[in-house]
Amino acid sequence: MKFVYGKQDWKTFERGEENCFLMTNGLGGFSSLTMIGSCGRNDHAVLMACVHSPNHRYNMIHRLEEILSVGEEAVCISSQDYLDRTKEQGYLYQTKFTYEDYPQWTYLVKGIEIVRTMVLAQGENSVGITYEIRNRSGEEAVLEVYPHLEFVPKGALLGEEQEFVLEEGKISSNGQTLHFWTDGSLCELPLTFRDGLHYAYDECDGRREKGRTAVNHKISVRVAAESTGSLQMVYGMMPKLSGPREMMEEVRRYRKALREKAGFGDETAQTLAAAAGQFISYRSSTAKQTILAGFPFFEDWGRDTMIAMLGCCLATGQYETAESILQTFMAYCKRGLMPNLFPEGKEAPGYNTVDASLLFMLAVYEYYRKTKDSVLVKSAYQTMGEIIDWYEKGTDFGIRMDEDGLLMAGQDYDQVTWMDVRVGDILPTPRHGKPVEINAYWYNALRIMGEFRKFFPEDEKDYEAMAERVKESFGQKFWNREAGCLKDVLSGTRADLQIRCNQIWAVSLPFSVLPPEKEREVVEVVFRKLYTPYGLRTLDPADEEFHPCYGGPQLERDLAYHQGTVWVFPLGAYYRAYLKVHEYSREARAYVEEQLESMGAALREGCIGQLPEIYDGGNPVSSKGCFAQAWSVGEILRVYDELRS
Repeated sequence: MKFVYGKQDWKTFERGEENCFLMTNGLGGFSSLTMIGSCGRNDHAVLMACVHSPNHRYNMIHRLEEILSVGEEAVCISSQDYLDRTKEQGYLYQTKFTYEDYPQWTYLVKGIEIVRTMVLAQGENSVGITYEIRNRSGEEAVLEVYPHLEFVPKGALLGEEQEFVLEEGKISSNGQTLHFWTDGSLCELPLTFRDGLHYAYDECDGRREKGRTAVNHKISVRVAAESTGSLQMVYGMMPKLSGPREMMEEVRRYRKALREKAGFGDETAQTLAAAAGQFISYRSSTAKQTILAGFPFFEDWGRDTMIAMLGCCLATGQYETAESILQTFMAYCKRGLMPNLFPEGKEAPGYNTVDASLLFMLAVYEYYRKTKDSVLVKSAYQTMGEIIDWYEKGTDFGIRMDEDGLLMAGQDYDQVTWMDVRVGDILPTPRHGKPVEINAYWYNALRIMGEFRKFFPEDEKDYEAMAERVKESFGQKFWNREAGCLKDVLSGTRADLQIRCNQIWAVSLPFSVLPPEKEREVVEVVFRKLYTPYGLRTLDPADEEFHPCYGGPQLERDLAYHQGTVWVFPLGAYYRAYLKVHEYSREARAYVEEQLESMGAALREGCIGQLPEIYDGGNPVSSKGCFAQAWSVGEILRVYDELRS
C-alpha cells in the first residue's frame, strides 16, 4: 500500500507533525521523522543506531537542515520547531509526501523541484539519503545539507561540552564513530550547538520538551540552470557502506518478500504483514530473533512477544522465526515462569508476569496447528509440564492454584497481569486474586496439555480432569448475572464487577470455558460497553473510575492507562470471538471485513503504515503511546488470517 499525502495534510506546522514514518533495521535501530521532516519527539532521528541489539540505541543523526539558494535568495526547505517560537518552515514549499517501503518528500521552490528519499539499510546501522533536483528556474541553484548530530544514548540530552572530531570519511564523539560517504561537496564547519529544539509530542506527555544538536559539516551540490542534478549521502556505523540506491533496492526486495510470504489478498493485510517485520530484531545476548514490543519506547518483553508472535510470525508464515523465539523462551523458564525481560549484560532476566508462561503454551499450540511440527512440541513438553506443576503448587508473585482449581496471582505491590501499572504504592488497576483472562489461559493450557499428551502417553497426569474442574468453577464464580457478562477478577473488591475488556479472551481462545449462549452474551456486552473501531476500551465509560483522556505527566498517564484508554490489540480477540459465536458464517465474515476497513484509516494516521498502542477512551481519534505496537499489528493480522481460513 502506497501512502500519498499532499499540502492539505500539512495546512499548518502542527498538522504536519501529526504523522510520522518508521523504518527499522532488524537490529533494534530505526529511523523516524514527521511527514514534514521535523523532529516532534526527542526519539525522532534520521539514524537511531543500535550498538548492542536490540536495546542499546544511540541517536546519531537527529535531523537534517536544508538550505536552497537560487541566485541571491536562500530558502530553508527543512522544518523544525524551536522553543523560542521560531520555526524552519520548509513545509510551506513541500508538495507531496509518500511512504511505501521508505519515505519520500517533494518540494517546489521558484521553479526548482527537489525530491528527497531516505532509506534505512536492513541488517545495518546505516542510512542513505538522496536528493533529485530538477532546476527550471533559469538560475543556478545550490542545495546545502547540514546534518544535526547528537551521538548520545536514546533519550539523553546532548551536552555542550561534548566534542566531535571530523576526519576523512568519519565522525567520532562520545565513544562512537559514524562513517560517511557522499558524492557532494563536503565542507567542515566550526562546531556549533543548536539549542532549544521543541518536541511538541513529548511536551504533551510530560516528557522532556527541548533538545540540542551539534553541527560540524555541510554537504552541498550545485545544479546549473535548466538542468538536473543529484546528491547522495550515506552514514553508517561500519566502515564499508552501501550506496543509497542499493539500499533502496534491498529494502524493496525484503518488504516484498514479507508480503508475498504472508500471502494475503487484502491490501491492508499486506501492509500489516510488512509492518509486522519491523518488530523482528536480532538479540545479541541470546544470538536469536526477538520481537520488540513497540517503537519508539519499548523493548522486547515476554508477554508482548507471546501475543505479538501469533500474528507477526504465524499469520505471516514466518515459522522459523516463531520457532527460534519459542526455543529461546524455553531456555529461560524458571520456576514455571517465562521471563518478561531478557538479560542485558550482567543483569538477570525479569520474571514479573503470570501470563507469559500460559501464553507460551498457547503459542506452542498455535504453532503446531499451523505447522504440524511435533518436534517442537516434544521439545517443549517438559517445560510446559513444569509450568503446570509450578502453577499448581505455587510459585513466585503469589501465583498458585486454589482449591477450586482456579489460578490466583499477585501479592503486595506486584502487578503481574498486562494491566500492570504501579505508581509508588498506588495500583491504578489492582487485580490481585483470580483474574478472568488468566483463568481462561489456565483452562486452555490444561486442555493443550491434554491434547499434546498423545505424544507422551507415559505422562500420568490427568490434565483433562483438572481442566473440567477449572471449567466448572469458572462458570460458577465468574459469571455476573446482573450484567450478563464475566467478572474481571475474583478478589472480594469492587474491581470484581467492573466491566473490562479482559473477558473477551475467555471467548476468543481455542478451547471454550463458557457455554455458547454465554459466550454470545459476553461478545454483545463487550461491543455495547467497550467497542470502538480502533480498539476496545479497558473500562466501561459508565464506571466512576473511567478516564476519557490519556496524556499529561506520567502520573496522569499511568492513572488513565488501563482505566478506559482504548487499546488496539484486544480488538483482534473481539473480532475472533465474534466470528466464533456466529459460527464463522458468511454474514459474520462480511461484517468483520466491513469493520476492518477502519484499519485502513488507522494506518494513515500517527505512524504511517503502522498501528499504535492506544487511543483516548472517550473519543479515539489520535494515536497515543507507542506510535507502532507489535501486538496491535499482530492481533489484527490474526483476524485477517482467520477470515481467509
